[in-house]
Amino acid sequence: MPTCPPRKRNGRHALTPSPLRVGVLVLAVLAMAAPALASTPSEPGDESLPDTLERLAPGASPKVLKLAARAIQCANSGAERLAVIDFSRSANEERLWVFDLAHERLLFKELVAHGQGTGQEYARHFSNTPDSHQSSLGLFRTQQSYTGINGYSLRLEGLEPGINDLAYERAIVMHGADYVSEDFIAANGRLGRSWGCPAVPSEVAKPLIDSLEGHQYLFAYYPDQHWLQNSAYLNCLPKVTLNEAIDTGEQAMVNRNTDYQGRDS
Repeated sequence: MPTCPPRKRNGRHALTPSPLRVGVLVLAVLAMAAPALASTPSEPGDESLPDTLERLAPGASPKVLKLAARAIQCANSGAERLAVIDFSRSANEERLWVFDLAHERLLFKELVAHGQGTGQEYARHFSNTPDSHQSSLGLFRTQQSYTGINGYSLRLEGLEPGINDLAYERAIVMHGADYVSEDFIAANGRLGRSWGCPAVPSEVAKPLIDSLEGHQYLFAYYPDQHWLQNSAYLNCLPKVTLNEAIDTGEQAMVNRNTDYQGRDS
């Protein structure tokens, strides 16, 4: 039985494309578009908090920023401001960063002092003990500002039992000091030291304190293994009941959640 010949268009046969050919064409187009889609940069709002902090403070340690992000997300995922101190750096370097988390901005990058009992140029020893004149590690929540013996100051509440929870009793506060300056370093070879307070340059003390006042957060880091392994804020785990653990085989998670054991990453 004769079949109908294909239609002619402009003197040529017009062939109707088969579904197979259409599928191949679509795949080819997608393959060409894929590299362009993959290379499209993500919007700032799509970043994780550690990535945002690293972008805002490229000179800071990514590891320290990651730990700070972990602690703040455990304590208050809706926090607006966060100060990070890296006490593993020389006191002669800027090692304090203040972030506006709500608007993804770096507000301050400054020198900051450690305690007389903590070390000379480099911090070595940390304490939660009154009259030790040593700095404390861990996560703090800021309280109200006031004017005292050290001028305009900011009260700090230590959130980590046995690590910094006596900060308020010890009068560990943020304040300005003339020994926190490049001039002091030039004259003495190192930054001046406090009695355990995170003292900052006098000229930025008021705006810096104002930016952190009222239930914001400060994270002080040093590679102290006891703190890193036992901090409830660095090893924040979902609460799992014993029955849930038995049902899901997660007994180890319950054990870790009970005694706050964990590991640094």
